[in-house]
Amino acid sequence: LGRQDYKKTRPMLRATRLKAEAKKTALGIKEVALVLASILVFLLAFYAFFYLNVSNEVDLDLDPDEN
Repeated sequence: LGRQDYKKTRPMLRATRLKAEAKKTALGIKEVALVLASILVFLLAFYAFFYLNVSNEVDLDLDPDEN
C-alpha cells in the first residue's frame, strides 16, 4: 500500500488488501477457456478413435470377396 493510503482507516486498508489478493488468485476467463478447450479436444479425440475403430470393423464385416 502506498503513501496515499495513510489517511485511510484500518478496516479500509484491510478491505483494499483483501480485494487485491482476491484479484491475484481469481481464475481468469483465459484459464477457464483453456481448460474447456482442452476437455473438448480430448473428447473429440476419444470419439474419433472409437468412430474410426467401429467403422473399420464394419468395413471388414461387409467384405465383398467372401462369396
